[in-house]
Amino acid sequence: MNGAQSLIRSLIGAGVDVCFANPGTSEMHFVAALDDVTEMRGVLALSEGVVTGAGDGYARIADKPAVTLLHLGPGLGNGLANLHNARRANSPVVNIVGDHATHHLPYDAPLTSDIETLARNLEGWIRRSTAAEKVGADAMAAVRAASEPPGRVSTLILPADASWGEGGVVAEALQAPDTPAADPATVQGVVSVLTSGESVVLLIGGRACREPGLRAASRIAVSTGARLFTETFPARIERGAGVPSVERLGYLAEQAEHQLAGAAHVVLAGAAAPASFFAYPDRAGDLVPSGARVHVLADRSQDVVAALAAVADLVAPDTEPMLQEPSRPELPTGPLTLQSWVEVVGALLPEGAIVADEAHTSGLTLPAATAGAPRHDVLTLTGGAIGFGMPVATGAAIAAPDRPVLNLQADGSAMYTVAALWTQARERLDVTTVVLNNSAYAILRLELQRVGATGDGPRANALLDLARPDLDFTKIAEGMGVPAGRATTAEELAEQLRRAFAEPGPHLIEAIVPPLL
Repeated sequence: MNGAQSLIRSLIGAGVDVCFANPGTSEMHFVAALDDVTEMRGVLALSEGVVTGAGDGYARIADKPAVTLLHLGPGLGNGLANLHNARRANSPVVNIVGDHATHHLPYDAPLTSDIETLARNLEGWIRRSTAAEKVGADAMAAVRAASEPPGRVSTLILPADASWGEGGVVAEALQAPDTPAADPATVQGVVSVLTSGESVVLLIGGRACREPGLRAASRIAVSTGARLFTETFPARIERGAGVPSVERLGYLAEQAEHQLAGAAHVVLAGAAAPASFFAYPDRAGDLVPSGARVHVLADRSQDVVAALAAVADLVAPDTEPMLQEPSRPELPTGPLTLQSWVEVVGALLPEGAIVADEAHTSGLTLPAATAGAPRHDVLTLTGGAIGFGMPVATGAAIAAPDRPVLNLQADGSAMYTVAALWTQARERLDVTTVVLNNSAYAILRLELQRVGATGDGPRANALLDLARPDLDFTKIAEGMGVPAGRATTAEELAEQLRRAFAEPGPHLIEAIVPPLL
């Protein structure tokens, strides 16, 4: 057994059975081993940003590690943006990064690079296998590290000679450590804050955005009057009828300041202290109201759901959570607007859907339009690196093949990783992509004004404009094997969404919408 075979057999033994890949010469023994270990599903993507984004999406839905296969330092470098999002989402992702054979490194061949330095940007676990007999054990250490609460990115560097060398050993899975509980004294301290009579904001994130955490947090808010918000960009949040509907903290600093105004205390449960997404002239980056005290009930590495439940049992023992009633918008008519397209989605969203939301400015009213829709999960842009939506939707569809996946996708961001459509077609994934085509980087038009930049002329605006030539997403999708259509009215969007949800396989709808500005 060679090192590559022992690596894959060890991963299978640990329950890790999907590998998103864009391999090269150094990884050919891993590729060949897929025919020897058929339990591992290899999923080809045409760019590394799709590979790593799909790994992130898979991990968010499967709640177990995804594996990526990347080609040396440039392959890892190409995938770093979506690995950054995975890091911010606390997604357990194991990168297998091939490298030159150990004896070949001194020749400084063209693809030689410092892979460890690249991987250190992910603030995760890194190891270089040194021999075939160690590869299996190294793989299990990588899986364990990725699975440590709250989840992180592991990078195992696999030299070609460690991969092809004989003497590989299948290693047993290592048990991940238990999630530590919050300190009982901390729980009591938060109870005192919540019952003090002073204004309290409860900000939740991470695992607290799943149903058990939402229900506990809602009980606390109903009983104590605390204002309840989720972090701005949850990795995964459960929404819809029968689940507490919790407002997200606003992306714009002005919105968040308004939501937090007057708070004497900010209690954090799986969320970081609120801060402005960017720095702006003459504005504070810290969004905690002046004079307010910050209390950490539990951080992401702790059992935040149990901590919220413990607090709820003390301050709200007989209180029920406030659950969202079923409701849907009426189907609109006429030309698509920024309001009407979200109403179409809210009216037609199927039960159990997974929504990969990268709509940006086109989707500002989406949460309100879908609040009372059937139960669904929303995956958001945790790290701010655009181009996550199509790959994350791809990985989510592989993790949950029995659930419909809806990718709501801004046009500019789509072009970063549009090759994900090819993988969706190849794997016959039930992903419906709605590209919101406004022919602009509309978010940057907004930010140009908000940062106080003086340039607002034709040369500046040319860098924020996606016309000349216009992007034709219908043709792009069809060229990758994905059926596609264009919608300019609410009626057309509704008709095409119904068809896409009813038919197996991927679909793309290019929705022509006006820009925010």
